[in-house]
Amino acid sequence: MMVSMITHTILYVQDQQKSTDFYSSVLALQPSLNVPGMTEFQLAANCILGLMPETGIKKLLGSALPDPSSAHGIPRAEMYLVVDDCRTYYLRALGHGARPLSEPIKRDWGDVAGYCLDLDGHVLAFAERG
Repeated sequence: MMVSMITHTILYVQDQQKSTDFYSSVLALQPSLNVPGMTEFQLAANCILGLMPETGIKKLLGSALPDPSSAHGIPRAEMYLVVDDCRTYYLRALGHGARPLSEPIKRDWGDVAGYCLDLDGHVLAFAERG
C-alpha cells in the first residue's frame, strides 16, 4: 500500500538570503515561502526544498543537536535532482558560486549526472535519466 506523504528536505545554511538567491537562480524558481527562518521551494507536488539558517535549527533543538556551523563546508547532504538538461543546471550553479566536483558524464547507474557544492558545502547533483 502506497502512503501519501509530502517530503520536506531542509538544508541548514549559513546565510538564508544568499542561499535563497542561489537556489532561486539555479532552479529558476521563486520561493513558495520566504520568511525569516525558512525559505521553501516547491520542487514537485509532494517535494519541498527548505533552507533554514544554522542558528535557527540550533535555537529550535538546543544543545541536543551538534552545532551545524561547526561542519560548515563539510558535505552533510546531497540533493540529487533529475532535470531535463543537467548541463544547463550544472553550469548555472557554477555561475552562481557553486564549486565544481564532477562535470556531467554518464554514470555507472545509467544517468548522466554532474556534481558541485552549493554555497554551504552541500553536494548538489543534476542528472538526466539514462
